[in-house]
Amino acid sequence: MLFLQDVAYAHPNRDTLFSDINLVINKQDKTALIGHNGAGKSILLRILAGEIAPTAGMVKTNSKPYYIPQLFGQFNEITIAQALGVSEKINALKDILNGEATEANLTMLNDDWSIDERCQLALSHWNLPDLDLNVKMGMLSGGQKTKVFLAGIMIHNPEIVLLDEPSNHLDTLGRSILYDYIQTTAHTLLVVSHDRTLLNLLSTVLELSQRGITAYGGNFDFYLAQKTIENDALNQDLKSKEKALRKAKDTERETMERQQKLDSRGKKKQEKAGLPTILMNTLKNNAERSTSKIKGVHAEKIESISKDLSQLRSEISDIGKMKLDLDNSALHVGKILVTAENLTVGVNRQLWRKPLDFQIMSGERIVIKGANGSGKTTLIRIILGDLLPSKGNLQRAEFKATYIDQDYSFIDNHLSVSQQAQRFNTGMLQEHEVKTRLNRFLFTREYWDKPCAALSGGEKMRLMLCSLTIGNQAPDMIILDEPTNNLDIHNIEILTNAINEYQGTLLVVSHDAYFLQRVQVAREIDLSKFS
Repeated sequence: MLFLQDVAYAHPNRDTLFSDINLVINKQDKTALIGHNGAGKSILLRILAGEIAPTAGMVKTNSKPYYIPQLFGQFNEITIAQALGVSEKINALKDILNGEATEANLTMLNDDWSIDERCQLALSHWNLPDLDLNVKMGMLSGGQKTKVFLAGIMIHNPEIVLLDEPSNHLDTLGRSILYDYIQTTAHTLLVVSHDRTLLNLLSTVLELSQRGITAYGGNFDFYLAQKTIENDALNQDLKSKEKALRKAKDTERETMERQQKLDSRGKKKQEKAGLPTILMNTLKNNAERSTSKIKGVHAEKIESISKDLSQLRSEISDIGKMKLDLDNSALHVGKILVTAENLTVGVNRQLWRKPLDFQIMSGERIVIKGANGSGKTTLIRIILGDLLPSKGNLQRAEFKATYIDQDYSFIDNHLSVSQQAQRFNTGMLQEHEVKTRLNRFLFTREYWDKPCAALSGGEKMRLMLCSLTIGNQAPDMIILDEPTNNLDIHNIEILTNAINEYQGTLLVVSHDAYFLQRVQVAREIDLSKFS
């Protein structure tokens, strides 16, 4: 069981990330944790794992959770065995088998005689057979690192498992094994993910936001249905408040006009009656106070409605505001961009067992598929003209391509947000026009001088899309390399809508079946057929 009471966390600069988190996850529950980038999902998992302490509140678990983080760079300099926490046991076992059955070695092994065999079985299960436990983690690909830590679940068999974006970097086979584990395990699971297939295998969805945690008693499809109902109600409230604001302003205007007429008639009567000046001034002051009071009552009501309206508008999704509005590619649909015949890469050892043959035409939407290490990035470099094949014939027409990798290298981390935007201002837009576009992509004034290096993955993606709109002329080809990794569901939706507006050629490297369906990929280049 996982139990949190009044948990809060603040950054070292004392900015509060979240507060008043109350949560109970019972034994064998399978729970998803979702929320926007920066909401604090990974921090909350680390608090539950015992890696960091909350600023306030209480955390209880009935056993130590097994935690798989989203990022693995901190493990690059240690071995696989050390990362899995089994190196000392395995060394003790080897020493005992070599005749050094010391008390220290026996205590360290703790009768876990199957530890080495269990490690090999677990790694084989995750399609990592014959992997040497003494190899450093830095030698592995992102997908292999994820699989190593997933194998640790079989090795340690914990009661509670915390997973932070576990399907990131996994190939299709790896995702299939992960989905099977999610469905069949009796472990208590808390999973942070944007993978819709995975999220639909979990029985409860928790949404983390500034308001705290909101629980939805169903899988991700159920959550979406509930959010649709909530958003419909929100839109109705918004229309109602807008109507109330218009009515309040009209009432204020009519009341003030009526009061002004009364004051004017009263003044004329007083002048005709020949009242003393001192009495006239008294009546005038009384009238002004009355008018001021009426105006204050209406102003207070209008301010209250405006505040409610502003709050409602802030809760409405900003996705619809972010339009690419690019010119179409200058190339006609169907123009042959790339033709490859008998393509191979590598001198002493070929990357692909069979030579590649393929063609890419303007306007197509193609996915490049293949297992981890099958050469997807190499093929992209060949298509871009950055790498020549070892053998074979490659014909490449002139076309403008934009390559968007997982790290958003398109964005210069040395620049500020406004400098990055100006870098793509080839159409010589006025400064206020550039800032208007930044605002449209949610980069308000406080972001303009912020360094790009400090942006989250979702923010970099939005800035990248904004930069394309400022440049205006669409590339002939956009290449996306695992675009949904490191993005939350909200930002994936933004990217999906933007890509569906784009009229040029699209190449995608992705194992996210739902995303590929949404961006209308129609053809595949499957490298597993050549490996």
